[in-house]
Amino acid sequence: MTKNLNSALGGLGEDSLNDDIAQSIRENYDSLADEYAHKLFNELRHKPLDRELLDRFASDIAQNGKVCDMGCGPGHVARYLQGAGATVFGLDLSPRMVEIARLLNPELSFLVGNMMDLDLQDGLLAGIAAFYAIVNIPKESLPLVFREMERVLQPGGLLLLAFHVGDEIVHVDELWGRHISLDFFLFPPLAIRRHLEAAGFEIEEIIERGPYAPDVEHQSQRAYIFACKPNSSLPRQMG
Repeated sequence: MTKNLNSALGGLGEDSLNDDIAQSIRENYDSLADEYAHKLFNELRHKPLDRELLDRFASDIAQNGKVCDMGCGPGHVARYLQGAGATVFGLDLSPRMVEIARLLNPELSFLVGNMMDLDLQDGLLAGIAAFYAIVNIPKESLPLVFREMERVLQPGGLLLLAFHVGDEIVHVDELWGRHISLDFFLFPPLAIRRHLEAAGFEIEEIIERGPYAPDVEHQSQRAYIFACKPNSSLPRQMG
C-alpha cells in the first residue's frame, strides 16, 4: 500500500503532536538550509569512520534495490552512496533543503517527505541510511518513525542509523547566525536498540565513537546501528 504523505497529519492527539513537530522541523530547516549546505556538504571528507560504514552499507546492499538517504539534507550522504555503487535517492522534510540537494546533485533524485508518514510503498527499499535523521524527533515519536522505516524496507533490507549519544534535550535558538527554535535529542544506544527491536528490526551491530575535531563537528559522542528487517526465508549475509 502507498500512504498519503499527509494522511496522519492534522488530526487529534498523537497525529496533532506529530503535525506540530513536523511543521517546526520543516520551518526551521527551510531557514537553515543554505547555511547548512555551506557548512556540512563536504563534512564526510573529514570523517573516515563514517565513510567506512557507508562503504560497508553500500556493499551489503549491492544490487538488491533502491536505497533512501532519509533526512538527506543537502544530499552529501546520498552522493557518497552513489559513488559507492548504491542506487540511491534522498528524502527530507524541508522543501528548501530538497531544492538545494537537487542543485548540488543534479544526477540524483530528491523528494520532500515525512519520516513519520512515508509516502512510499511497503517493501520498496533495500536499504535506508538515516544519518542524524532522528536528531529532532522526541522519543515519544521514535516508535512511529521506526515502524515506518520497517514498513518500507523489503525483507532482508538494511538500516544504517546514526545519532548523538546521551540522555538529554538541547534547545537551540541560534545556529550559524540564524535565529531558530529547535530541540536536539540525544539518545542512549540501548534505548534506540529497544525501539528498533520493538518495530521489528534485528540488530546486527552497534558502533560508537568520540567526536572528531571541533572544526569538523559538534563535540558529542556518536553511535551507528546496523539493523536488518528479518527475512523469513533466508538470513541476510554480512559483506
